[in-house]
Amino acid sequence: MKGKSALMAGVAAVALIATAQAGLAGKASSDGMSNSSATSAGVSQDQYDQLSQRVDALEAELQQSEIHQAADHEAVSAWKPMAGWCDNTTISGRMYFDVTNLNNKNNGVASSSNGTSFDIKRFYLGIDHKFDEVFSANLTTDVAYVSSDNVSQIYIKKAYLQAKLDPAFIVRVGSADMPWIPYAEGVYGYRFVENTLIDRTHFGNSADWGVYVLGDLADGLVSYEFTATTGAGYKKLVRTNSPDFEGRISLNYQGLTLAIGGYDGKLGVQHGTATFHTAQRFDAMGSYTISGLKVGIEYFHADNWTQVTSATSSSADGYSPFASYQFDPKWSVFGRYDYVTPYSDVARKMYHNTYYNLGIDYKPTKIVDIALVYKHDAGSNGFFGDSNGTIGGNAFAMGNSGADNEIGLWGDFQW
Repeated sequence: MKGKSALMAGVAAVALIATAQAGLAGKASSDGMSNSSATSAGVSQDQYDQLSQRVDALEAELQQSEIHQAADHEAVSAWKPMAGWCDNTTISGRMYFDVTNLNNKNNGVASSSNGTSFDIKRFYLGIDHKFDEVFSANLTTDVAYVSSDNVSQIYIKKAYLQAKLDPAFIVRVGSADMPWIPYAEGVYGYRFVENTLIDRTHFGNSADWGVYVLGDLADGLVSYEFTATTGAGYKKLVRTNSPDFEGRISLNYQGLTLAIGGYDGKLGVQHGTATFHTAQRFDAMGSYTISGLKVGIEYFHADNWTQVTSATSSSADGYSPFASYQFDPKWSVFGRYDYVTPYSDVARKMYHNTYYNLGIDYKPTKIVDIALVYKHDAGSNGFFGDSNGTIGGNAFAMGNSGADNEIGLWGDFQW
């Protein structure tokens, strides 16, 4: 194209010269000059005619070039990417973070982990792809800090293929959200501040590898989810003797939510390992929202959750009332109280765990929450491990107690 443009420019220059000379020749003719005079001026009649033809051809070619350029411009303006893989793929992310001061004491002795720090509790990166109206897939990674390794690690939290045969009948295969904990998080609304009751006390998994059946009935009035999984959680891939089962049925009507659920299984005990008990759990939750005020409670009872491979049996109970009030489109206040007795066997039944938080949340935009919160997590007459670490004293005996007191900013950023 550059060579052609240069050639056209050269011809145009010659044409201009010829036109100028022809103009002189015409003027001379009008003044009574003859063709011999034009010839004497340096331009013969044949040369003049040839140059005139070249100019006409150049003008025609320029017109065609302008027409092609206009057509190309219209084509570029009207061009749209063809529908493909990217058009049906979305990428999302979510980060839980905090800047807090922690004061932990066990039997009156301060912990070495006390002080002020910035922490990223969780960072999720998700990819969703829709193959057609029925089939889709999800991959979600989970980045968490592992204190025992002193390093952040990346896990696959969710990786599943979904077939949405109907809103009332959806099938997932792979690692996906379990029926109870993610549902409870949605009702509670402040997961970025603290895990919900069952998740905080490690009496359940938020995701696991298995087969899931779920759906909504009566335009969302009733929802359900049932699953058969390994029982080991999304961080482990194990071969077990039999699958574990978890299910939930819930009702959502004009601000009222009610749900019941349950669990039954061996919690991912590897094939060939002797077991004495089956872990079982009953779940219940209810909440009501009106004019920005939400009140609710979560409850569970578990049998042999930590005793599957032990001859000793044990049970656990816990309840968690919570409330929040959104007094402004960007501002809300919230609070929660948990009481848990994780053991019922004689050696440990005196232990009990109490937890509460109080906070005010600011939401400057739809994708950001920042909350100023005070949290208290305490254990008496023994110790117990929850999402905040080991809570309580050094031994299972009267008077052995400990507590975490933490204050600071907790945040949730998502897109």
